[in-house]
Amino acid sequence: MPRFAANLSMMYAEHPFLDRFAAAAKDGFTAVEYLFPYRYEPAVLAQRLAEHGLSQVLFNAPPGDYEAGDRGLACLGGREDEFRRGFVEQGLRHAQALRCPRIHVMAGLAPAGADRAALRATYVANLAWAAEQAASAGVDVLIEPINTRDMPGYFLNRQEEAHQIVQEIGAANLKVQMDLYHCQIVEGDVATKLRRYLPGGRVGHLQIAGVPERHEPDVGELNYPYLFALIDELGFDGHVGCEYRPRAGTSAGLGWLRAWRGLS
Repeated sequence: MPRFAANLSMMYAEHPFLDRFAAAAKDGFTAVEYLFPYRYEPAVLAQRLAEHGLSQVLFNAPPGDYEAGDRGLACLGGREDEFRRGFVEQGLRHAQALRCPRIHVMAGLAPAGADRAALRATYVANLAWAAEQAASAGVDVLIEPINTRDMPGYFLNRQEEAHQIVQEIGAANLKVQMDLYHCQIVEGDVATKLRRYLPGGRVGHLQIAGVPERHEPDVGELNYPYLFALIDELGFDGHVGCEYRPRAGTSAGLGWLRAWRGLS
């Protein structure tokens, strides 16, 4: 059975953030992820993880000024120092304190009229640098193709391009974060892409949500029981992040997970 991680940025929103750890553990999760940890000192989050027997498996590197519209800095020329300082002083600091084995680096929004080749060159240089810094800490760096319906202008959108960049840089700890929700919206053919990319070992993390509303995975156009069985068949041993918005209460909407556990 896939190892599921609760995404505490989207799930359990009926609770204050620091209470979501207990709620996830009560529902049987043993791992969590979320967007950003930086509002809290690492010791505060580490205590919540330890109290509830949870592993932190993913969070995002500092994205710039998220409230002002930044969605990552890695492809943006002229902001390299900001990206690199945040990655080390905040990202790696939290990862080490939380024993989190992977950090997602958001590419950023492509400015209108910008030369894509120049953006890509900046992106590749920043990723190569980040992977080198993270390697000494035993941390993987992940990149994620994101659909432009939810995030207009996002630089990285397709699985093939993400894997090309990973291969080009060649760092053992640089991998792809494959979100099946984004993949279905941009490209479709999700099962074929799982068969293509999972065996290569370059997918470091999976995420799921129903398509198109981004609710629980038992609603929408993707056949998740089939995909979960395929993920098992392909031998993926990483975590599957549940990055969806519950239709009502989070716990009440976990029938899909209880059913899958009963079948597996």
